[in-house]
Amino acid sequence: MKKHQKHAKLAKPTIGNFHRNELALVGAPCHLIQELSEEIIARIPGQSATYIDADHAFGDSSPEELRNNSLTDKIRFFRHDKNRINTFDQKILLNDQELILVNGNHFEAQSQIVLIHPKKEASLKKRHSQLSNVKAIILCEGIDKPFEWLADRIQGIPVLNLSEIDSIAKLVDSQKEVPKIKGLVLAGGKSTRMGEDKGQIAYHGLAQVDYLIAEFEKLGIEPLVSCRDEQYIDYKRITDLFEGLGPFGAIASAFQYDPNVAWLVTACDLPAVNASVFNELIAARDASKTATCFYNEETEFPDPLITLWEPKSYMRLLEFLALGYSCPRKVLINSNIKMIKPSSANILKNINTPEERESFIS
Repeated sequence: MKKHQKHAKLAKPTIGNFHRNELALVGAPCHLIQELSEEIIARIPGQSATYIDADHAFGDSSPEELRNNSLTDKIRFFRHDKNRINTFDQKILLNDQELILVNGNHFEAQSQIVLIHPKKEASLKKRHSQLSNVKAIILCEGIDKPFEWLADRIQGIPVLNLSEIDSIAKLVDSQKEVPKIKGLVLAGGKSTRMGEDKGQIAYHGLAQVDYLIAEFEKLGIEPLVSCRDEQYIDYKRITDLFEGLGPFGAIASAFQYDPNVAWLVTACDLPAVNASVFNELIAARDASKTATCFYNEETEFPDPLITLWEPKSYMRLLEFLALGYSCPRKVLINSNIKMIKPSSANILKNINTPEERESFIS
């Protein structure tokens, strides 16, 4: 019998049962949890949020089988009916969302808001072990303090009344985590037209790769160099794991290296890029989008090679790869992005030939 070989150990994104930003509301009747969730979502504008619940007509469902589940978006209020949605399907379906609220009477989430309701104490007590990361206590009508047996889980936790909907929504909104940023210098091209390694050209008194690394470090951003196996051996680097796919493969390789950060990507053939340009993207950043990027007036498209790619873009990139596309610009064009105008069109001017280099320097 052939011995089973384990799969490769890959860095996994820190996603809970449904999403990076998920909160279970637990401890009250289901109708009250649903109403509160809808009120919260309505008070957090400009984001995609989803409420997860079981279909009570079919009884309780397990997280492994959300039979006839309701995925409710605040704009579209859609319903996704499927005979079986497993834990992997859940994360894939919800990747484009910014916030997930969960009926904690049926499903678990990595963080919780506990409602104190007079008729649900026994039910809540059964879920004591699930209250692993309580963010707030909400006192329902007729209740003036939390149950005493919750003391070990709620020290220092905000306590609000159910009537304080605006404050509850503000607290929920504040719980969303914004991923940290790492920098990626694209230096793996073969520089055929230039005739020499473009990353080694000294536009600013030192090799362009070293210059960009220094510009990232000015902002406290950890930089890595994307390159081929034989390049930049003494640098902190990420070698191409998706070979033959150019910048697309480099960006996907960075996310395979660390899927839990946003990657601020810049090509080494953009000599006008510096820390100030990075700050333009960071200041405009919308972490709820797939990416934040510049609009290129010359091409009339988003520019993918000086872009802040959010963690959710990793799954988006792989979706396009599965469909036979390896163009990062096509991913941006067809995704939910934030696009801004650069402070200078010169920022996006790439240098690929000796003639272009001389023209830029002069």
